[in-house]
Amino acid sequence: MTRLEDPALPALDDAAVGVSAAVTKVGRPGRGRRRLNTAGQHVLLAALSLLWLAPIILIVSTALKTRADVQSNPFGLFSSFSFENLVAAWTGGQFSDYLLNSILLSIPSTLLILLLSTMGGYAFARLPFPGRTAAFYTVILGLLVPFFAFMIPLYFQLRSMGLLDTLVGVDLVLTVTGLPFGTFFMRAFFLDLPAELEQSARVDGAGEWQIFWRIMLPLVRSGITGLGVFTFIQTWNNFLVPLLYLPGGGFRPLTTGLLQFTSGRQIDIGPLAAATLITILPVVIVFLVMQRQVAQGFISGAVKG
Repeated sequence: MTRLEDPALPALDDAAVGVSAAVTKVGRPGRGRRRLNTAGQHVLLAALSLLWLAPIILIVSTALKTRADVQSNPFGLFSSFSFENLVAAWTGGQFSDYLLNSILLSIPSTLLILLLSTMGGYAFARLPFPGRTAAFYTVILGLLVPFFAFMIPLYFQLRSMGLLDTLVGVDLVLTVTGLPFGTFFMRAFFLDLPAELEQSARVDGAGEWQIFWRIMLPLVRSGITGLGVFTFIQTWNNFLVPLLYLPGGGFRPLTTGLLQFTSGRQIDIGPLAAATLITILPVVIVFLVMQRQVAQGFISGAVKG
């Protein structure tokens, strides 16, 4: 009997088709479960995003409503439109002065942290000198000691130096408290650069400053950008340092000015929401503009570290 005449072959073919169909049916629920899990994750992330955005949306809506509408319909979203709350906070609440003080505190301290952290990170990563490891761990010790442990002695030290209630004194405090993390962060970037770059530059007659400025610094630009945005946000939102070391109130930034705006008076929700919007808007704009560079910098730093 030939193969074509074998009566068992059609039965075997049918059985193979049945097994294949069964395997396909078994595989489909697996794909369905994966899609269901993915959809569940997206729903969860959307719910968390909405939970995080809900207060901000309410603040923006309240700040852009009329005062009468705020009183009658406090939770209504964008039920009216007016700039009167913003004008009241900007002029009556002196938030134009507070904004200038925040700029004078955040930008100089951020630039100082970037400069010193970049130079310190390069020195600890690329320059062999006696006691380098001990000096590095001494700097990193600043990450382990909480600010609350030395904020009172620092108050009396600034007062004895004549730096209390001055922008220079607060800028120095913000710089010192942000320097340990900045040095640790930038050191990770410089450690990852190949040693052949500086060796070739030294063979060509380049000095240490030229190697640092012209060769190494452009290669860690993403780290500098990420650290700069992170430091700016930290110093802009800092509340405790200006509250402690600017007791006179002449140089109040937005964070302590917002506290002053709510004290000693009946709270007007509309101008308060407008003042909050003025406080958070600059850092939101900076982060939205620089978010890609920040993400690249921190991801690169995590991989290198």
